[in-house]
Amino acid sequence: MIVTQEDAIAARDIPADLLATWSAEGFHHARSLAETMARAAHDHGDAEFHVLAEHRPTIDSLAAIHRAGLKLAGSLERLGVARGDVIAMQMSNCAENAIIFQAAAALGCPILPIVHILGPAELSFILNDSGARIFFTPDHWKAIDFLDRVRRIDPRPPAMQHIVVGDTAPPGSLLWRNLPSGPLTPRSVAADETALLLYTSGTTGRPKGVCHSARTIHGELAAQSRHRAEGGTWLGPWPSGHIAGTLSILGHALLGRTTVVMESWDAAVAAEQIERHAIEQTSGTPFHLSGLLEAATRDGRSLASLRQYVIGATTVPATLVAQAEAAGIRCCRCYGSTEMPSITQCEPEDPLERRLTTDGRPTPGAEVRIVDDGGRDVPTGTAGEVAVRGPERFTGYLRVEDNDDAFLPGGWFLTGDIGVLDGENYLAITDRKKDIIIRGGENIASREVEDLLLAVDGIAEVAVVGWPDPRLGEKICAVIVARDGATPPSIATIAAAFQKIGIARQKTPEHVVLVEALPRNASGKVLKAELRRSLRGDGPLA
Repeated sequence: MIVTQEDAIAARDIPADLLATWSAEGFHHARSLAETMARAAHDHGDAEFHVLAEHRPTIDSLAAIHRAGLKLAGSLERLGVARGDVIAMQMSNCAENAIIFQAAAALGCPILPIVHILGPAELSFILNDSGARIFFTPDHWKAIDFLDRVRRIDPRPPAMQHIVVGDTAPPGSLLWRNLPSGPLTPRSVAADETALLLYTSGTTGRPKGVCHSARTIHGELAAQSRHRAEGGTWLGPWPSGHIAGTLSILGHALLGRTTVVMESWDAAVAAEQIERHAIEQTSGTPFHLSGLLEAATRDGRSLASLRQYVIGATTVPATLVAQAEAAGIRCCRCYGSTEMPSITQCEPEDPLERRLTTDGRPTPGAEVRIVDDGGRDVPTGTAGEVAVRGPERFTGYLRVEDNDDAFLPGGWFLTGDIGVLDGENYLAITDRKKDIIIRGGENIASREVEDLLLAVDGIAEVAVVGWPDPRLGEKICAVIVARDGATPPSIATIAAAFQKIGIARQKTPEHVVLVEALPRNASGKVLKAELRRSLRGDGPLA
């Protein structure tokens, strides 16, 4: 499977003059990932890759990881892996992940990291949809029996070889340590071929395969390098199957950036590592940041080294940003997606009010438009769908039909998010286009209601979804996680708070459901589809 820019439908094609501009400005170049990795290993061979793990913590240099990657590539070639074959992996963060990335690039194969929480049904779809040739897993990790998952994949891709990183391999599978050895035959790989394949979370339907090339990956990392603070150690709290986790690995492999990744998220461990390594930069969701602040306070850890905390992926409460600022952490809200990882971001030097209320301005090379349902630009300050393009924009979805209606002419990708651009080009994401409650024919943005609820005493987290109603179609339901030790607010309390602010009555929640925790995917986003199913009587909230 080799997907190139030339395969794209006309609407998703980036204009030739813009591609030339990105090349001239250093965002795009003709090198493959393998070439850039080899250069980085030569120039930054001592750059360390730390894996924080409970039982097997590791520290490896970039040079050592690169050598191990080339050795693994030679082994996979002995197994018949050809250029363009998809190499999939489903593992927690570990050193082997970085080695597999290097091997895939050297072979000219797309790497497909899969978040470790997905079970046999999701795996079956992704592995068959992608046509995976190789699939790496551990045998066990914590409470997860990966071998049982693999046994339950149905149907199993006929050409797929399962390789186990561990001590036990069932019949038909191979152990990593027993792979055949041999030198790698040099390969020529074009910069436009698919180098990375990631599947969207699938919270609202069948997952889509998102294709990135060496050009788009280089474009993303170039934008990061120009937009974020230079130097220092990067802490990656994300799983490798998430775009942010993937970029943590690639930041080390392609830029030689000293990187610390976590086997799994643990706020206390993160706070300890930030203090120990004087970590200067990290990213996460409000879930990560709030836990980090609480752990640092509880354990007496200093977070003074953090120069920049990039926060996004979901609603960011202004109160949380203010709390971090009070602790000396400069928070920068951001906006991106698997399809285009860095779209906008606040600068550390931006006024606090901007960093509290917006998701920043377009990152270097990126462009943002706000359009109506017909693809026409709307006036400044008016809400509409966010359309984007830039040097890191993906090359397209794996399935041709998934690209239908995903682009506007000129290569503009329709994100499905609703936002507003102000007169200074700051973007504020207000909702998902389809994450809207329709009450009596009126569209109500759930994120707006969530932001208001987060200011009500007693609420730690909240997700707003539609409650089925035979008369109005939907009413507003607030699914609430109460603060520790606090009395959860009643509907009457919420209504009084909204009335005091002067919010339209139609936006006041008419149902409240209390839960201990909100369901989330691997990136920390709330699974609203699961909440909606529950409210219809098909889940645990029913």
